[in-house]
Amino acid sequence: MYSWGVSAPGAQTLLAAAEPATERPAGAAPVDQVLIATGAASLLTLLLAVVVLGHRGRGLRVVDAALRGVERSRLFGGQPGWAALPLLVAMLSLMTALLGMYWDIALHIGVGRDEGPLANPAHYPIMFGLFGISAAGVLACALPRGDEAGPAAVGLSRSWRAPAGGVLLTAAGSYALLGFPLDDVWHRIFGQDVTLWGPTHLMLIGGAGLSLVAMAVLHEEGRVSASSDTALPERPLGRFLQRSFLMGGLLIGLSVFQAEFDFGVPQFRLVLQPLLIAVAAGLALVTARLWVGAGGAVAAAVFYLAVRGGVSLIVGPGLGELFAAVPLYLAEALLVELVALRLARRPLLLGLVSGTAIGTLGFAAEYWWTGVAFRLPWTPDILVEGVLLAVVGGVAGGLLGALLHLGLTRQLHGVRRPGLLFALSVAAIAAATVDGVLATTPEDLSAQVVVLERSQAGGEEHVQAEFRFGREPVDGEPAWLTVTGWQGSTDGDGLHVDHLEQVDSTTWRTTEPLPVDGTWKSMVRLHDGRHLTAMPVYLPADAAIDEPEIAAESGVERDFAEETLILQRELEDDVPGWLWGVAGLVVLLCSLLLVLGLGWGVQRFARAGRPGAQERVATPVG
Repeated sequence: MYSWGVSAPGAQTLLAAAEPATERPAGAAPVDQVLIATGAASLLTLLLAVVVLGHRGRGLRVVDAALRGVERSRLFGGQPGWAALPLLVAMLSLMTALLGMYWDIALHIGVGRDEGPLANPAHYPIMFGLFGISAAGVLACALPRGDEAGPAAVGLSRSWRAPAGGVLLTAAGSYALLGFPLDDVWHRIFGQDVTLWGPTHLMLIGGAGLSLVAMAVLHEEGRVSASSDTALPERPLGRFLQRSFLMGGLLIGLSVFQAEFDFGVPQFRLVLQPLLIAVAAGLALVTARLWVGAGGAVAAAVFYLAVRGGVSLIVGPGLGELFAAVPLYLAEALLVELVALRLARRPLLLGLVSGTAIGTLGFAAEYWWTGVAFRLPWTPDILVEGVLLAVVGGVAGGLLGALLHLGLTRQLHGVRRPGLLFALSVAAIAAATVDGVLATTPEDLSAQVVVLERSQAGGEEHVQAEFRFGREPVDGEPAWLTVTGWQGSTDGDGLHVDHLEQVDSTTWRTTEPLPVDGTWKSMVRLHDGRHLTAMPVYLPADAAIDEPEIAAESGVERDFAEETLILQRELEDDVPGWLWGVAGLVVLLCSLLLVLGLGWGVQRFARAGRPGAQERVATPVG
């Protein structure tokens, strides 16, 4: 996903006979692999259609048995099978896709390009996982018969009413799946964008992560439908666990946007990380505390840590790839729980106060944790702007979390102009994100490379070096000043991040040998304030993109330039700027439609009738 069509070091049998990374294709997938993937997707879609039509016709024994089984389970007791079964399928699919995504990112950081998407084993769990999310939505739309789908159902035909959550889940999963073919089209036009935040990559992540909102709506629709059915007694523990898992899943989904920071190769300013953490914490943990009840925020954070930490362990020690650090969110969860002791009956105020606490005290906790667990810890360079963005993100996320809770419990009628509050919160997050991604390149910054020592390790050349800048490169302490080597792996360890030590005001040196051989791409990376720039130390020759080798020569002086030009060498540099702008705008509009669609679905459920007998009476909203 980091760049569809990048290498897969975890499958050494696939790579053993592969050509060097610098000779592999740098554009889109081979046509034969596109046809194979399309055929497989068509076959799965046909199978799903057979199940749907069979069930809605005379019924299928296997489907009926699955529905009865899930209804009798302890976890889903109290919910009809037509809601519980799709939720189970969707959660398992999300975990599968999550494993594939982090495996895929680790592979691409460590190795580089491969010969096509089907040559990368990590792509398979992603594709099957995302298809599973979409299929779960289709099942949620198809399984209920008659009036089972509840008052918020959407009429698909005269005799077919689908639950709003099922429609939303289908849309979110299909949106994520659409990222696959669009990603191939993107690469054919623009080359490979080796970054998590490529537009089509964001479709894959966003559709999967935001599907949890649709699943929460589906969960509530099932409860409302079953509320008067004494044959389906609700189990409080099952409800607590379901809701905690859903909000923990939402926290996981929103946290995937931070994956570049988790691995230590972010291509955006460091202030973006605390913003993303605060948004995720505000939205997921505030919803969890209000919707689940006392302890809900902590339960969601524990579920997040178990799943997200488990994925890092599987991908890292388990598969022998890069280990991704894990933001904790425990301090933020405790802060939300403490605020709720006084403000649980005033959801909007709880969201506001919790978001502020997340952006300040939560920022302090994660600041400490990054120094313990992350390759790129936070530094005083980001302190002021980082806190400001975290507060904005935390408050906006907290308000969205309060609105989501009020929608799920059908209390939105107590809020004045909830649509305006929703729009303002989304706009605040968007504006803060734009600020976080905007960076500048310093003018007239260069450095002389002085090789102090050369050595051999693992059949590759390494150097200890000094970098003598033409002027002071930083003002105070930088966010980072490192030498970074990546995509040089043949055994799963293809990332090297070394924080340079300062000799004097213009001289910095390595603290450990830097790889400058083979397929390694090694560079000096500087992030200071709004400046984000890099200088190559060693880059291999790459025939696929017609790039020559840049050797690690002692005494040579090189200019710093825009970091993207080095990190993303595969990007086409002769594509008109307007074309990239139009393509990016199309993806942005599609993403906005998904967000608005989810908002519409929550509001539709909130306004569809009154709560059933088992629902609590609405409390005043503040």
